[in-house]
Amino acid sequence: MAPIIELRDIYVNYGKIQAVRGVSFELDDGSIVALMGSNGAGKSTILKAIIGLKELSKGEILFAGNKVSGKSTPEMVRMGVALCPEGRRIFPEMTVMKNLIVGAYLRKDEAEIKRQLEEIYEHFPILGERRYQRGGSLSGGEQQMLAIGRALMAGPKLLLLDEPSLGLAPLMVQEVDTIIKNILERGMSIILAEQNALWSLELSQYGFIMETGKIVMQGSYEELVKNNYIMEAYLGG
Repeated sequence: MAPIIELRDIYVNYGKIQAVRGVSFELDDGSIVALMGSNGAGKSTILKAIIGLKELSKGEILFAGNKVSGKSTPEMVRMGVALCPEGRRIFPEMTVMKNLIVGAYLRKDEAEIKRQLEEIYEHFPILGERRYQRGGSLSGGEQQMLAIGRALMAGPKLLLLDEPSLGLAPLMVQEVDTIIKNILERGMSIILAEQNALWSLELSQYGFIMETGKIVMQGSYEELVKNNYIMEAYLGG
């Protein structure tokens, strides 16, 4: 069976700057990997390239065995890829419910959208309680739940999470941890891009460490925690 997503030697440029250089990896259906590294390492750029927000300068991306390099973001969303962006990017003046419905903007099946909305409220009861409140009135953790819920409204097979723990208190990070585990139990695949390396690796069990646009090391949780450099530089050892 083909991996859900496969990156083959991809390069992405911002003008003359090479933001991603020769990155290759694959993700099996129903599993999760962590992309780790400091700000500017290229993690977010990879997610944007997968969903069609950034064009490849070289290499190719396959989704469910089909070449998707060069496809637009709406095409990728229709195929089953959703991005929960860094900084949450919710619409603060819109209600929680309207923020969620925006996530289903490419879908036409109203009955299914309504069912999905109720499912989101089951997963995130606080969003159900506050469905008529403005998104901007929610706490940081609640806004992260809203951003993830909005991405799930697209009905994805692959969820791209960009820095979901950023700016959250430890208690809220634990909430996000539970949310991600619940999503995995539903059989969805996840690429988790995170600066919080230890947390993301514990969730993922396999990780790729990036520096200046390249993968410099990869391995399971057990393999990476044995590496002194990785422990000191990334995992708080």
